[in-house]
Amino acid sequence: MILVDPPNAAGHGRLWSHVASDSSFAELHAFARTLGLPERGFDRDHYDVPAEWYDDVVAAGATPVSSRELVARLLAAGLRRRKTR
Repeated sequence: MILVDPPNAAGHGRLWSHVASDSSFAELHAFARTLGLPERGFDRDHYDVPAEWYDDVVAAGATPVSSRELVARLLAAGLRRRKTR
């Protein structure tokens, strides 16, 4: 399932949402291609999308979840990739 959290991550003067899959990276990349998300938006285990894309992402079929739920689902699926130190 494709998931999207609310646009609550600040960066570069705007707010961002995260789009992820709780089943596979293949599903995530395919979904991103249908929306025309640039590959540079992929960050380890999710795509960063600006707040103004949120409604389009949901309309395309992503399930809105909280940020905590998104991370929990990635962890449960074994797809969470943390930043290296």
